[in-house]
Amino acid sequence: MASAAFAMVLLVGACSDDSGGDSTAGSETPTATTAVTPPDQATLEAALEQGAQEFLFPGAVALVRTPSGTVTATYGTTERGGGRPVSLDDHVRVGSNTKTWTATVILQLAQEGRISVDDPVSKYRPDVPNGDNITIGQILDMRSGLYNYSETPELNEALDNEPQKVWTPDELLALAYAHPPYFPPGQGYHYSNTNYVLLGLIAEQLDGKPLPEIYEARIFGPAGMSNSSFPGPADSAVPAPYSHGYFFGTNMLTLTDPALPADMQAAAKDGTLAPTDVTNGNPSWAWAAGAGIATANDLATWVEALADGEMLDADMEAKRMASLQPTDPTNPQSTEYGWGIAKLGPMYGHTGELPGYNSFMGSDPENKVTVVVWANLAPAVDGQGPATAIAKGLIEKMYGG
Repeated sequence: MASAAFAMVLLVGACSDDSGGDSTAGSETPTATTAVTPPDQATLEAALEQGAQEFLFPGAVALVRTPSGTVTATYGTTERGGGRPVSLDDHVRVGSNTKTWTATVILQLAQEGRISVDDPVSKYRPDVPNGDNITIGQILDMRSGLYNYSETPELNEALDNEPQKVWTPDELLALAYAHPPYFPPGQGYHYSNTNYVLLGLIAEQLDGKPLPEIYEARIFGPAGMSNSSFPGPADSAVPAPYSHGYFFGTNMLTLTDPALPADMQAAAKDGTLAPTDVTNGNPSWAWAAGAGIATANDLATWVEALADGEMLDADMEAKRMASLQPTDPTNPQSTEYGWGIAKLGPMYGHTGELPGYNSFMGSDPENKVTVVVWANLAPAVDGQGPATAIAKGLIEKMYGG
């Protein structure tokens, strides 16, 4: 599972393949005149209930902001088989949404003249293989070619057998560097957590602070995210109130395919196979690539600031948006990824997934529409990200898909 733990589970447009997963079909960007039909609470509740039946999660949250106002819904409980009802105030692990924080910090440092996106990564990390030929920009947009340490059996075996292991960033990078690159720098796209562990180390080096302090000073405080945090290496706790997170199978079982074998899918659906509570697994293995924690409201606040360009000056924001490129170079309509931001159907934002939690955050600045969904089980038995699938269905209805 860790191999796909932060793989960009990309939302695609109304003309997309409905099979979920990493389909790269896209749709044209809506303009400011696009007719958007705001959902009511009953619609959100129905989407979560249907999602629970399909994906077997105990609890979930949906939030939609439009010019008509904010509509929210919750489903189920924070623990499987009982516990407290889910709340908008619950903290969850937000996985790769963390990457948007990390990338924004790097771009802020670039604004300050302390780094350039055109610099070779070797200027800051001489240990990176072929680092003289890999730019900071290529690391930001997943085009460095560096191997994804999350795809190694060593990491996945450890997550299964030593869930409380405290990983150092250099240990994670060593796993990656033991494998050849996917392609020469700039010659392809491959989602790799290695890129963002490197960026986290560079941010600490340039700002002279640990990442939790950097995020607080540069992201959480300025954006008004009072319920977001980034744990220290040995911290496995989620701040109260929080939702537990659940995961079927093992990381090694789902190393190359997030879907469970057919017999296990059937057992999960008939109730004879229970998921594991993985809430307190140590997230240090994700670090700057995905160890962040937030609430639904904070994700909405953040993704609006991200999409509206509030965290960067106008010049750097324009460059960030210009960095978006198709993830499939042979298909210009494929989903786009840039400097820590993705084009998700009509929205800009990101998704996040690690064992136990899946979240989606997206904002359409033209139409002033924001969607946030999280679910407390991931991945689903068929390999899908439950929250991303629910968000996709909501957005298609809103935009007439």
